[in-house]
Amino acid sequence: MTIGATLPSTSTSPTTRQVWTRARGIALALVVLLAGAVAIAILRSDARHGELDPRSADPYGSRAVAELLAERGVDTRVVTTLEEARAAAGPDTTVLVAVPDLLTERQQTRLHSTTAASGGRTVLVAAGSWSVGKLAPGVTADPATSLDSALSPACDLPAARRAGTADTGGIRYTTTHLDADECYPSERLATLLRIPDTSGDGDTVVLGAPDILYNDTLDEQGNASLALQLLGSRPHLVWYLPSLSDDSATGTADEKGFFDLLPSGWLWGTLQLFVAAALAALWRARRLGPLVPERLPVAIRASETVEGRARLYRKANARDRAAAALRSTTRTRLAPLVGVPVPQAHTPEALLPALSAQLHSDGQSLRSLLFGPPPSDDAALIALADQLDALEREVRRS
Repeated sequence: MTIGATLPSTSTSPTTRQVWTRARGIALALVVLLAGAVAIAILRSDARHGELDPRSADPYGSRAVAELLAERGVDTRVVTTLEEARAAAGPDTTVLVAVPDLLTERQQTRLHSTTAASGGRTVLVAAGSWSVGKLAPGVTADPATSLDSALSPACDLPAARRAGTADTGGIRYTTTHLDADECYPSERLATLLRIPDTSGDGDTVVLGAPDILYNDTLDEQGNASLALQLLGSRPHLVWYLPSLSDDSATGTADEKGFFDLLPSGWLWGTLQLFVAAALAALWRARRLGPLVPERLPVAIRASETVEGRARLYRKANARDRAAAALRSTTRTRLAPLVGVPVPQAHTPEALLPALSAQLHSDGQSLRSLLFGPPPSDDAALIALADQLDALEREVRRS
């Protein structure tokens, strides 16, 4: 039994070519998916660029509204920070907040404290439950949105009655203000509210959907009329587009935390998934029982086992383990040949005297060969294997 002999390779490890052949289909699919995702992102970014931006001519921009207002003598100014919006608020100014839900609680409180005392008009576009309570106290956003887009005014607000049907369907609101104008109801809940200020001539308008401000829907229904009346009641319009560059949003005390961004009910949903996973594990688990012997599905040649074990030893540079295995096997085979019981084959005091007597050789050389230190390199390991084979042949001949 010589480990160093060259044997034909019987390894079943896949080659690089085989790995590529098996994986190229998956790699191609991933490349196609990545390219599709990039293309969709580019197309969507182009289509949605400048949403609710009065400078944008894209379908979801609001440049058409700004130009119509300019023809009627209303100048539009775009601001992206809270301080600019607060500084521009006044009795002759309409402040439009494009995406109120992007504001932190601290920003909402500061903005409301300014606009409530300004005497002007504040227009909140699609304010959800996160922001409407702070920017319009006494107003609550309903979780269910309107199923219809085009709705009838059904109120006494002059601007709504002149505009008629408009695309205001979106977020629905309820209010505790008795003097509020509740317009464009959907299932008895308003999608447009006008709440007059108690301290002056100002008011707050809460709009459930931004459709009447989009370029591609401005000419539908009474959208243009309603938009011009809501935004053109003052000579100045400040269009507030909240942005991440706003320094007032850097305070961490009022920012949304990770759990605030998760939808309500996530805790119960996670618990239900955990219980379902536990029940599935109990259902599919197998009871532990006694070991059952079973026949191997294939027969493995001894040469393959030896070669595989030798490769593992070589890969790990485990010459000491390989030498110990060779010596142990040789001692086990030599013991019966010299009349030593197999259990005592690994005891030098029992095996070496019997071998020396039969071979008439020096016991010190046999001790070094059968019980010596591990070889220092691969060449010494191969020499050890050859010497053990020679010793076994010599014992068998004698």
